[in-house]
Amino acid sequence: MKKHWKTYVIAILIPLAVGGLSAFLTRNNMDIYKQVTTPPLSPPGWLFPIAWTALYILMGFSSARVWLDPKGSKAREHGLLSYGISLFMNFMWSIIFFNMRSFLFAFVWLVGLLFFILRTAYFYNRIDKTAAKLQIPYILWVSFAGYLNLGIYLLNR
Repeated sequence: MKKHWKTYVIAILIPLAVGGLSAFLTRNNMDIYKQVTTPPLSPPGWLFPIAWTALYILMGFSSARVWLDPKGSKAREHGLLSYGISLFMNFMWSIIFFNMRSFLFAFVWLVGLLFFILRTAYFYNRIDKTAAKLQIPYILWVSFAGYLNLGIYLLNR
C-alpha cells in the first residue's frame, strides 16, 4: 500500500467528491427529513453524513485495491464499471428523493442501486476478497435506506 498511496488517496477522494456534490445540490431540501413521518428505527439526521463519509472511504479504498490488481482482468473491468454506475445512481438518488421528493421512484432507484452494489461486490470478490468484504457496510446501509425510503413513501402518501 505504501508505494500506491496516491492511488488510494484519489480512489477515496472520488466517492467523497460525488457525495459532497450531492450534499451540496440537495442542501436546501434536507429539512424534508423533519417534515415527513418516518418509520420506526429511523436514525437522527446528523448520523447520515457521518455514515456516508465512512462508506465513501470504504468504497474508495475497496476500488483502489481492485484497480491495483495486476492482472487487469474482465472481473476488474466489470467490477469497476458496476462501481461507477453505483456511484452515479447513489448521486442521483439524493436528487430524486430530496429535490424531486419522488419517494416511490427513489425507492425503485435504490433497488437498482443495490443491484449494482451487489454486482460490484460479486466482481470484486473474484479479484480481492477484502475489497468485496468492504462493500458489506454499503450493502447493509443501502438496504436500510431502502427500508427508510419505502417507509417514508408509505407513511406520507
